[in-house]
Amino acid sequence: MTMANHSYYKEIIRLGLPILVGQLGMIVTAFADNIMVGRYSTEALASASFVNGVFNVVIFCCLGFTYGLTPLVGALYGRGEHKAIGTLMRNGVALNLLYAFLLTIGLGILYFHLHRLGQPAELLPLIRPYYLTALAGLVPVCLFNVFAQWSYGTTDTRTPMWIILGGNVLNIIGNYMLIFGHGGAPELGLTGAGISTLVSRVLTAVALIGVFCFCRSAAEARRGFATGQLKRQTLSKVWRTSLPVSMQMTFESGSFSVAAIMSGWLGAVPLAAFQIIVITGTLGFCVYYSVGAAISVVVANVAGSGDCRLMRRAAWHGYHIMLTLMVCSSLIFVFWGRSILGVFTDDAVVLSAAAALIFPLVLYQLGDATQITFANALRGTSHVMPMLWIAFISYVVVGIPATYILGFPVGMGLYGILLSFSVSLFLAGALFLIFFLRATRATQQ
Repeated sequence: MTMANHSYYKEIIRLGLPILVGQLGMIVTAFADNIMVGRYSTEALASASFVNGVFNVVIFCCLGFTYGLTPLVGALYGRGEHKAIGTLMRNGVALNLLYAFLLTIGLGILYFHLHRLGQPAELLPLIRPYYLTALAGLVPVCLFNVFAQWSYGTTDTRTPMWIILGGNVLNIIGNYMLIFGHGGAPELGLTGAGISTLVSRVLTAVALIGVFCFCRSAAEARRGFATGQLKRQTLSKVWRTSLPVSMQMTFESGSFSVAAIMSGWLGAVPLAAFQIIVITGTLGFCVYYSVGAAISVVVANVAGSGDCRLMRRAAWHGYHIMLTLMVCSSLIFVFWGRSILGVFTDDAVVLSAAAALIFPLVLYQLGDATQITFANALRGTSHVMPMLWIAFISYVVVGIPATYILGFPVGMGLYGILLSFSVSLFLAGALFLIFFLRATRATQQ
């Protein structure tokens, strides 16, 4: 192996590690949330599963929409056009706030129809207030993501990491106090978890905006932000690069949310078991996501040379790292899965239902690692439009029907619902790979 070969592995790990630390912090918080909620009651855990399933779609949608800013900021930063970064950010903030506002309206309308989504009637009094706290946190999430992409684009991946970790600590402390009524706080149960998460999201957004407003290195960008104008050309550029990625992430997370709704049709116990398995599976996802973001950056850097051979090598080296991590996480799930699941609940029925899902959990880890690798490799080539329809076919046209068919007509129940994830993820991974190879072949020509 040549030195160049080594450099790709090292660069992917170097870029991905700070993102991974931040993601792990978020996963730890999600774990802590679900552990505390699960210990409070099975009904609270099931209700959280439903609401989180709905809002995960929207949060991924917002996150994907900010991704168009990263390469644009990075290009300006590389040319030393710091004032132009501020103008771009002004346009990016305006467009993303409008996007978040429209999503908030849509989810606000959905709130009045929650009783029509087939969830157990006894859960609705818990679902409704938790839903509202999640809705209130959508704009802060949007703002944090926008300024995080500014930070990443200017090669500062550590600041968002530390802010995320600080917010996570506050969230865990707030959950402990507000769920159970410790430290003189009222016992609010699931609603307390929602309030704690909302406060954490507001504070992290304020902190990162504060960095932009006061740090010395952003002085020129601030001037550009203050004096820049909203321009149709700039707004269009951000829209074109952001929307396909946003829709890809929306379709993917949406298929998981539909699965959560279908799990609720089976009852509170299957819904709680589904939530535990999905949260456990996100351990693998956050690792794959971090490496995937690094792959996208490395492929994009190599793309500047027009050498498709090196672009493919960077992608395959990233996949090697992905497979290694996937094997490690799968072994953990196989040998210690029941122990991990046991921290979420002491309900023997829920634990038994979740433990029966270890195999489909391990299987879809491979599919997830594959599709994340080549989706991000394709994003690195800037050929983003195919991502939209690939995700639509894989997750909506194929994935959602497969979830219903395996879960109900075939009669596999919750096992079939989890197994359907592998169908859509492997299909998406194969299509992303095909179009990545096609894009790099076109680059060579």
